[in-house]
Amino acid sequence: MKLIKTILFLLLLHPVVNAQVKTDTLTTKKGYPVVLNRDTLFYVLNKFGSLSAKERAERTSGLLQKLEDNLTMVPDSIKVNIDGENAQLAFNDDVIVSISKADADSVATNVTDLAKSYRGKIVSSIQQYKSQNDITELLTRGALGLLILILLGTAIFLLNKYSNRIRNFFTKYLSSRLNGIKIKDYELVSKSGELLFLRRMFNVVKYIFILLIVYLTLPIIFRLFPWTKSWGDLLLNFILNPLHQILDKTIKFIPNLISIIVIYFVFHYINKLIKFLATEIEMGKLTINGFFPDWAKPTYNIVRFVLYAFMLVVIWPFIPGSDSDIFKGVSVFLGLLISLGSSTAIGNIVAGLVITYMRPFRLGDRVKIGDVTGDVIEKAFLVTRLRTIKNEIITIPNSAILNGNTLNYNVLAANEGLIVHTTVTIGYDNPWKTVHELLIQAALETDGINKDQKPFVLQTSLDDWYVSYQVNAYTNEPNRMAQIYSNLHQNIQDNFNKAGVEIMSPHYQTLRDGNEIAIPPSYRPKGYEVPGFNVANKAPKNET
Repeated sequence: MKLIKTILFLLLLHPVVNAQVKTDTLTTKKGYPVVLNRDTLFYVLNKFGSLSAKERAERTSGLLQKLEDNLTMVPDSIKVNIDGENAQLAFNDDVIVSISKADADSVATNVTDLAKSYRGKIVSSIQQYKSQNDITELLTRGALGLLILILLGTAIFLLNKYSNRIRNFFTKYLSSRLNGIKIKDYELVSKSGELLFLRRMFNVVKYIFILLIVYLTLPIIFRLFPWTKSWGDLLLNFILNPLHQILDKTIKFIPNLISIIVIYFVFHYINKLIKFLATEIEMGKLTINGFFPDWAKPTYNIVRFVLYAFMLVVIWPFIPGSDSDIFKGVSVFLGLLISLGSSTAIGNIVAGLVITYMRPFRLGDRVKIGDVTGDVIEKAFLVTRLRTIKNEIITIPNSAILNGNTLNYNVLAANEGLIVHTTVTIGYDNPWKTVHELLIQAALETDGINKDQKPFVLQTSLDDWYVSYQVNAYTNEPNRMAQIYSNLHQNIQDNFNKAGVEIMSPHYQTLRDGNEIAIPPSYRPKGYEVPGFNVANKAPKNET
């Protein structure tokens, strides 16, 4: 309640202060002030003889200052002398100020009354100054200042003496109530760290408080003496002027702040609506023809970025200082710095957006990008990350993906099946039907091969020493390709070894009898016999 009353008082005080400042300004424009001890006694509005109003005011202020500095001067010695339509205020033979009928007419009075009024103000100001500089008064004020200093020193001493006890009391009180600062499972600040921070903050607050009371005590002491009063006013203004400016600008900013809050909430709830629609599309509850569910999240991120960027543009004019040249210069500099230093990043972001809507792969797909084969584990605006079968993380810039070819093993694997294939080479002496049966049987025995789709064999080439047979089988598990290939090769070896069929891949060379025909026995003519291996050795004839 006290806080509310204070705020209302300041709000009411603000227009009053402004009104007073405006009144003083208007009064100053009506004439030139005669000043004594920084107090304005009256204003001079008209010229007199060859002296302008400004010169008259300055001359009178100078004479009054000399009178005040005169220790033997008695204020009652200032007399009013009437000279026809004019009047003079004089001290001994020195004329302090001359008052003309024009001066009296300007304030709607007569010369005598105006002269008496001026005299009363001058005498009152000088008497006040004399009383303030009286030796008894100065001693009294000095004693008061000394008392204030003693109280200040006592307060600082007691604060230093008992601050540790107060700090330990609060530390002990809070130690059982602090549990550290955590963000989910991550401990950002431990309990001991919190206590250490509170102890240090207590010391900081203590020293700030000491500086504050010292700073506020000095103007009080300075204002006790006339010659240091201006110092006290200056110290107070160091605090009051910034506070007044802050309060003034804060009050003026309130309408703009309300506008900013309204704009923020409007855009916030528009964003929530878009997020709700994106979630519905991603979950498949809302269907839009030609718009795939995996587009929902990236599209929402793009729309959210554009939405908040537009919100910033709308709010910008309401931000304090947004129209200043410094603010504009810094904004232009940051924009130029970002545009020149992030061309590669922007290229990757654009490539990431294009890849998103091209849909070459999804999270979890087994893909081959360039020479890298692995599972997609992250799709970001700048890069795409793959995890290889060796559990390596490969980071590929999106621009490199967009400029190359991408092989996706998962697109048709779920419905139509991915074909895994391997090639073996068998000699011409083995029937091709037997080889086909062995390869198909090995494929069907392999874990991960789809049994509903029959494997098939292609004879890809007839080479010099063997035939190349390619076995093809279907699988719905492309992420297990490495293990499936390994199992398939094992089964091929086992089946061919059991059947006694030699695998000629890699090339197998040995010394054989080449007289036997290199075709399967079932294709040989009836009664075929392998020709013998004959070696003829003829002795050389003796020459006579």
